[in-house]
Amino acid sequence: MAMLSFERKYRVRGGTLLGGDLFDFWMGPFYVGFFGVTTMFFALLGSAMIFYGAALGDTWNPWLINIQPPDVSYGLGLAPLTEGGIWQVVTICALGAFISWALREVEICRKLGMGYHVPFAFGMAIFAYATLVVFRPILMGAWGYGFPYGIMSHLDWVSAVGYSHIAFHYNPAHMIAITFFFTTTLALAMHGGLILSAANPGKGQLSKGAEHENSYFRDAIGYSVGSLGIHRLGLFLALNAGFWSAVCMIISGPAWTKGWPLWWEWWRQMPIWG
Repeated sequence: MAMLSFERKYRVRGGTLLGGDLFDFWMGPFYVGFFGVTTMFFALLGSAMIFYGAALGDTWNPWLINIQPPDVSYGLGLAPLTEGGIWQVVTICALGAFISWALREVEICRKLGMGYHVPFAFGMAIFAYATLVVFRPILMGAWGYGFPYGIMSHLDWVSAVGYSHIAFHYNPAHMIAITFFFTTTLALAMHGGLILSAANPGKGQLSKGAEHENSYFRDAIGYSVGSLGIHRLGLFLALNAGFWSAVCMIISGPAWTKGWPLWWEWWRQMPIWG
């Protein structure tokens, strides 16, 4: 079945959360929906505000454009556009676009009669972003603790936060997050390599199937989680990478203000060391 005819089969009405039939249509291969409209609105408005902020600056170099949050003296209040208000509008637009996109994914899932794994996974990424620009600044009492929008300025902010805690890699939640990031890469690289090796055998040989793939990992590591299992494992690992990344930031400042190496003094003080 050709892809376009296959898609046509599943372009069913209904499943919408808001708007009913009003926005229940497609533009080419893309489903629109009410939340597709709000996604476009927030994305366009946020992009326009970034361009406006860049116009107020002294460069159009995409590496150096810098949209800073308000000064910490503004606390959790609104700031003038030229003094951090642009950052606040861009943040609202970004959250509006991200959440709208996730809800659009929910509507597509409802149409297809499938689970909500994709919007749930995307929601974890939204949670990680909101942690940095909403939850952590609120807990610290000022929007100025959010990260700036800009490539180099964002990297500078990351470096400054790390150095403010002396050695950020001693953050226990950071250790867990990095472990999940690396393990995600390892598991899915092994999975992808296995699929390619089975589907692309030597010249003149038949493509291999799931029984060969399972046999490989049983021989290599003693156990195979199976075709469905590896995708569940990959999702579990990836979601935990995003979740613990958010945790490692939300405890840095609101919960712990000293250098992270000092946090481990409890380990040094344990009586087992005599």
